[in-house]
Amino acid sequence: MNIIRRILSALILPACFMSLQAADAPKYIFYYIGDGMGFNHVLNAQIFSDEVLRADSTLTMLRFPVASMARTHSASSDVTDSAAAGTALATGRKTRNNMLGMDADTVAVTSIAKTLFDKGWGVGLVTTVAIDDATPGAFYAHVPSRSEYMTVGRQLAESGYQYAAGAGLRAARDKDGSRTPLLDYFAEQGVTVACGPEGLATEADRLLVLSNDTVKTWNVGYTVDSIPGALTLPAMTAAGIRQLSRVSPDRFFMMVEGGNIDHAGHANDGGTIMREVINFDQSLALAWQFYLAHPDETLIVVTADHETGGMSIGTTTTGYSVRPAVAAAQKVSKEEFSEYVKSLARDRRVYHWPDMEEYLADNLGFGSAVLLTPEETAELSEMFENMMAGRNSAPDQETLYATFDGFSAHVFELLNDKAGLGFTTIKHTGAPVPVFAAGVGASEFSGVNDNTDLPRKILSIALGE
Repeated sequence: MNIIRRILSALILPACFMSLQAADAPKYIFYYIGDGMGFNHVLNAQIFSDEVLRADSTLTMLRFPVASMARTHSASSDVTDSAAAGTALATGRKTRNNMLGMDADTVAVTSIAKTLFDKGWGVGLVTTVAIDDATPGAFYAHVPSRSEYMTVGRQLAESGYQYAAGAGLRAARDKDGSRTPLLDYFAEQGVTVACGPEGLATEADRLLVLSNDTVKTWNVGYTVDSIPGALTLPAMTAAGIRQLSRVSPDRFFMMVEGGNIDHAGHANDGGTIMREVINFDQSLALAWQFYLAHPDETLIVVTADHETGGMSIGTTTTGYSVRPAVAAAQKVSKEEFSEYVKSLARDRRVYHWPDMEEYLADNLGFGSAVLLTPEETAELSEMFENMMAGRNSAPDQETLYATFDGFSAHVFELLNDKAGLGFTTIKHTGAPVPVFAAGVGASEFSGVNDNTDLPRKILSIALGE
């Protein structure tokens, strides 16, 4: 009942909190977008926090005085992609799937970040995925196809924005891995490019921070994998607040995206999803702290571009319960696990089921937190031995961001099932997404919103209209 009380309390507008809001327009706006984050992603993360982490507090977003929802359909489909959803959240205009910063007729539309920038606001963009990905790109780019990465990258350089941080730029290297002139173009536009956690301390009028070479360019790596030298969302957010407070202390707008939630959602990796939502919330806590220091000058809005995976709380196997302790035993992401398994087969190592059984026990809790039936164990053993012998008994699972071998896909199906975490798809869904708001003008975000309503309301509040 504890989790239910917390959730219900988040849906009420406490008068004492609302009294803190001022009638004046905010000077500082934080716009948090959990890519792929549905209601159940958030609530599963809260359950995990309560029962595994034993955190003595509700997730920051569930403590906000306004909790509502938003519809997410695009101009071309009831199920949006990130480009169309990002465009809606950035500009207040619907567009077709795959289009970025343009309306359905391919006419460029202006983001709220650009509008505020032109009025003298500082602007920062932060993401755990590539900074030229769809969601951050919607705040500065205008292309008929989100995959026009060179154009998107150049438009970021030309934006004038004072801070951007993320995993990488896809067009910084060509298909052969050779360096392109893109980063030189950033320098020509007066942007200082820094890399890795050390780069976050760089002082410059305009700063772009990217991952170092040890991390994949399309995401900074999952929290569960604990990659050394990786950028983290809280660290990039903290650096962004410092940067914008220095170069534009009177007023700034900052968009923060938890992109890895979506990546893990496409993988149906329940344990990784919950950790990524918590990581996103830890970043949000920094904006909350800023709000507490500037309660009459700050607005925070939290939402998602769409839901990914059709995630449930509970499965047929677990009945009327979930088992977060199962997910707690997970020490590697599905992506990392599959890469390891494929490396064994590729390198033709002398490696048999008892060896894999030990790895599963050490890294995924099989045999302790994850209890298999003899039949399930026998099936896994046969699948693994067949794979190592070049006789794959299960097809690969192809998702938007990764291809998983059949054995790894089955391992994580079992892991999710035992944890009580179900999924309906490896793609997006048309389910509504949460909206949370706090600070000046927060009450405007109550009720059922369309995703296009959110930027319109933010801009109206910011401009005092």
